[in-house]
Amino acid sequence: MVSAGVEVKINRLESIVEQIGEAVLATTETIERLAERVDTISVQVEEQGKQVQQQGYQILALCDAVQTLAESQDDTLQRLNHLTHTLDRLMALIQGTPEG
Repeated sequence: MVSAGVEVKINRLESIVEQIGEAVLATTETIERLAERVDTISVQVEEQGKQVQQQGYQILALCDAVQTLAESQDDTLQRLNHLTHTLDRLMALIQGTPEG
């Protein structure tokens, strides 16, 4: 009878060890899937980082272009003011009125 009781305990232990093994395998598979997802997310984040960096460069280039345009516009306005003043003087000479 003692051997039957020991056999039952051994069967229970075998069952427990088998369940633990299955749990370990399931956990390992889950961890592998999670690792793959983390890798995928990591690649996506890296790509987004590159895109953000590229957008930053584009913004800097746009700022430079706007500054150049503003400087050019300022120069053009100065020339236009000078031209307007010259035309006013010319019109005054043509009309024979003294300059103001």
